[in-house]
Amino acid sequence: MPVTRSALTDAYARLSEVLPGLGVTELGTDGGVPQGGGWVTGAALAAGGSELTDFLAWDEAQVLRDYGQRARPDVIASFGLHRYAWPACLLITVPWFLHRRVPRYPADHVAYDRTAEGLPLGRMAVRGAGFACLPGDPAAALPGARVVADEEALRAEVRASVAEHLEPVLAGFGPRARRRGRALWGMATDEVVEGLWYVAHLLGEQERARHELELLLPGATKPYVGDAAFRELKGPDGEPLHTRDRASCCMFYTLRPEDTCATCPRTCDADRVNKLLATAG
Repeated sequence: MPVTRSALTDAYARLSEVLPGLGVTELGTDGGVPQGGGWVTGAALAAGGSELTDFLAWDEAQVLRDYGQRARPDVIASFGLHRYAWPACLLITVPWFLHRRVPRYPADHVAYDRTAEGLPLGRMAVRGAGFACLPGDPAAALPGARVVADEEALRAEVRASVAEHLEPVLAGFGPRARRRGRALWGMATDEVVEGLWYVAHLLGEQERARHELELLLPGATKPYVGDAAFRELKGPDGEPLHTRDRASCCMFYTLRPEDTCATCPRTCDADRVNKLLATAG
């Protein structure tokens, strides 16, 4: 694929440095994104047809291989949505977090291939549709740039960009995941927050990420559900342990009821502390 360099390239290069399991390729402004041979577009997933069925077959096979049992169809659809939406949100939040640039990627401007050898999180090919930035950014002079007034206006661009991309995708997955409306947008909220929070940990900037995400999602920012929902627990020696309360459930408990994550709404605080200490260790 012919690739291009843009105002976002440095952000994606840094993402690849700390998260080498995910590949991002920027394409030129002309033409489409790759299809076939493992690639599926966001628009194809949004259509909810045979390409979504094929996409979810991967999750079904993975669950059977790794856990020796079949998962319910709605659980498989929830897993598949997470595995697409988590990196898709990073395409938008990472350039914002690192360089204060917010790209626009309609669903038909993104393709995803999770079969790529050596990339366990898959690879994404993106065709930009412009980006927002702040006054004084050198990138403001580039084609496709749109200058917004201030940080809050840029945060509004992040929320709008993620919603523009995910809204049709959520509609495609929703019937299969047996979720709609608030439940789907709860999942989207979690993908935005937990994806960037994880990458920020790899960057050594978790504290800044918590602050930025609290400003990004302070609550009452529809269609997102609730706020960033961070809170602090105390370890046995009084040490601070950071967690958050997910707005949705990933449904992993249906496979391993005893093995929930530290942000799962089903995990009590005592268990969260133990899980966080084990992770830190």
